[in-house]
Amino acid sequence: MLFPTGIFAIFFAVVFLGHWSLVRWAPRWDRLFLLAANLAFYAFWSVEFCAALLFVGFWTWMIGLLAGGRRSRAWLWVGVGGALLWLGWFKYTNFFIQEVLNRAEFLGLGPIPLLDIVLPVGISFYCFQAISYMVDAYSGEAEVERSPLNVLVYLTFFPHLAAGPIVRAAHFLPQLHTPPDRFRIPVAMAAILILGGLFKKMVIASELATGLVDPVFRDPSAYGAADVWLASYAYSVQIFCDFSAYSDMAIGFAALLGYHFPKNFDQPFRAVTLSEFWRRWHISLSTWLRDYLYIRALGGNRRGETRTRVNLLLTMVLGGIWHGANWTFLLWGALHGAALAVERALGGKGEPRTGTGRLLRWLITFHIVVLAFVLFRTPDMASFGAMLAGLASPLPAELVSWRLLLLVAFGLGIHFLPPDLRERVEDWIRGLPPLVLGGAVGVVLLAILLAGPEGVAPFIYFQF
Repeated sequence: MLFPTGIFAIFFAVVFLGHWSLVRWAPRWDRLFLLAANLAFYAFWSVEFCAALLFVGFWTWMIGLLAGGRRSRAWLWVGVGGALLWLGWFKYTNFFIQEVLNRAEFLGLGPIPLLDIVLPVGISFYCFQAISYMVDAYSGEAEVERSPLNVLVYLTFFPHLAAGPIVRAAHFLPQLHTPPDRFRIPVAMAAILILGGLFKKMVIASELATGLVDPVFRDPSAYGAADVWLASYAYSVQIFCDFSAYSDMAIGFAALLGYHFPKNFDQPFRAVTLSEFWRRWHISLSTWLRDYLYIRALGGNRRGETRTRVNLLLTMVLGGIWHGANWTFLLWGALHGAALAVERALGGKGEPRTGTGRLLRWLITFHIVVLAFVLFRTPDMASFGAMLAGLASPLPAELVSWRLLLLVAFGLGIHFLPPDLRERVEDWIRGLPPLVLGGAVGVVLLAILLAGPEGVAPFIYFQF
């Protein structure tokens, strides 16, 4: 079920009315209602995988009791290992079989059949959330839940189920213990986030995808350098607008139900260093990798400078593998990890002292990110090579247009608006009468629907 669709609007209206009817008078029934709604949302893609989702939920709850209640490191390893095996089976089994198959063909051995494995929507996100609960329950950062209901609601909560943000158990579970107040719904904030997300997804991301990015990346050799250069920049804008749109709408819909999610994007393309970029891009993932992998598992920067750089590289490589079973994802992570290690070795984390230095650092950082996203988007290394070759293609431009140029410029330009612009607009519209606010929302929504292309493509991060 996609956010920018009529069926989701009906679904959310039912959930909104049911939730606020139950939450104050029957909190337990409200949580049961939310769990049912979450499973109905997920069943829109696959009824079978609802059972798998529930299995992971009960596993997470049980390990939380055994590892957290007893402070048992052994049970924690069992729980985390089980979650990783579950994720690995769906995401990486056929990749390894294919690699073995390639070697078998080279050696003249018989064929090895691939398995019919379908990747469940959102598996990477809910498995990471499950791991965060088990680890935090063990360490005492999250309270151990005696009843499985709260853990199930946390893992399956529909706003963030399919594509994040990765919400920590210590952040969300306490909110289930304190019923939200229907008189404190941040309507203005939610309206801005949802409408802004719809605009980024339906107008910018969808137009750039259909009009430029998809055709160029499908066959780079058929287009000239101008098309390939613009498509490379456009994909960076597309993936930002697509993914941040989902995150913004998820935060907005959760807020309308009385729950708070942390910010997931903070104008990442204004970063002047790669370390700053990762503090601003997909914040819930980057902080998860930092806290659970870089610091807890690998030791962070506590074992000397050389080990710190190795840890940075390993963290980003594993972050790349998290995105999918493909060499391009691994190399995407390796490129970021190596660049972060070099940046640290050169002492490049501090702020440049001059405007020229800041501009130069920004240009370098931005183009490393763009190059990495080209690698991220291509299905294999041959396609990546074709994109690089296309940057110097003598063919004339076919797809470049003023509309596409303006969309790319706008997608980049919003990164340099005042960081508190949303809060300013929120303060201004909060004082509007409800009828005026409702009318304005309706007009903006209609304008977005008219400006965007027909149909709604799935969000990019649904495949992860």
